[in-house]
Amino acid sequence: MKFGPLATANGHSFGGSSRSGESLRKLTIVFHDAGGGHRSTADALKATLGAQTEPWEVSLLNLQELLDSLDVVRNLTGWRIQDTYNLVLRKGWTRLSPQLLMGLRGIIRVFHPRVVKALEAYWSLHPADLVLSVIPHFNRELAESLGGSRRTPFVTLLTDLADYPPHFWIERESEFLIVGSERAEQQALAMGHPSERVFRTSGMVLKPKFYVRNTVDHTRERKRHGLDPDCPTGIVLFGGHGSRVMLDITKRLDESASGVQLILLCGHNQKLAAALRRLRTKKAILIQGFTPNVEYFMAMADFFIGKPGPGSISEALQFHLPVIVESNSRTLPQERYNAQWVTEKGFGVVVDSFKGIRASVQDLLESRNFEELRRHVGAYSNRALFEVPVILDECLGASSSSRDRSHQKCNTIPVEKRTSFCLSLKNRVCSASS
Repeated sequence: MKFGPLATANGHSFGGSSRSGESLRKLTIVFHDAGGGHRSTADALKATLGAQTEPWEVSLLNLQELLDSLDVVRNLTGWRIQDTYNLVLRKGWTRLSPQLLMGLRGIIRVFHPRVVKALEAYWSLHPADLVLSVIPHFNRELAESLGGSRRTPFVTLLTDLADYPPHFWIERESEFLIVGSERAEQQALAMGHPSERVFRTSGMVLKPKFYVRNTVDHTRERKRHGLDPDCPTGIVLFGGHGSRVMLDITKRLDESASGVQLILLCGHNQKLAAALRRLRTKKAILIQGFTPNVEYFMAMADFFIGKPGPGSISEALQFHLPVIVESNSRTLPQERYNAQWVTEKGFGVVVDSFKGIRASVQDLLESRNFEELRRHVGAYSNRALFEVPVILDECLGASSSSRDRSHQKCNTIPVEKRTSFCLSLKNRVCSASS
């Protein structure tokens, strides 16, 4: 994990006890519901930041709700932009997503002054000591709205493994950046951001449950759900609303000689779940609708099949599951690097189309290939949920120091103390989640 020097000029003890009578530091996390990863990240961080020995007072700002009056799509159709985006994902209408993103950027550029004004009005009523954005597209507007003589520190946390420039995640106006990959870090540095203001974590922020030590007896649980405890088992997941391609994957694998059984998480897509239940398969399959316990089902699997979303891939890797993902012209542009990352790190197999899933699964499960992939994913360690609070402390301290007229050199915290703090926070959060 990459950290710059931790500033303590703001007077806050790093990881220490809160001083009696002192008000909590106020943090606002800006999110929206276009895709599930932004809210999930915001909720996970809010829970974790409240578990610190010196907690933050965390407020969540849904930017879509604040800017509803400026949403031209909603004004014309009654559909919010975020709802339209989610519909595109559910229907699989993603081939034109690069063009749709260009249109969205144009709309934001036209409404830029009004968005900044709306945000400035919000901050005047709801001041914060630090603002954290976990959304793309609006970071220039957020940064400008927080300017002025008493500038509020502004941090952007990428929930994608890399940026999709221009004007997606990383802006020149960004003050601090938190990224989850070397690629994103290099993108920020290439734009001219100073290295001491770019922080790289060990991965994507996941829900606290994904950091709890796995105690699921997969043999017993497979039997309980009617699965063969000794059969290679894949988990198939395509977000909170599933995908019709899951039907095709199931049929193709059932017709092959791969001998695998599947756990199929359909999310809110009841029609998909019903269609899967009507199939008559040679191997047992477990069909599950929406569940808040994805980690339980991943603990029963040997490998993952799904779209190359940063959250899904990261969750699978957290359970040391090699992945099979698809990358082609229908893949969301901001997720295409994820497939490249999987290949570069040796975490799985990338296919042009799931029509070739039979051969891909057979190659994956070939003894030597599978052992090598398991070795790579077994070495993956993601502690991002517990690293971000450390970084936020540093951002607040660094910003306070830059406004300090004395310009005194900031104190630094030894690496071992940072590591100790992360582990202590992880133990508290995991204990509460287990």
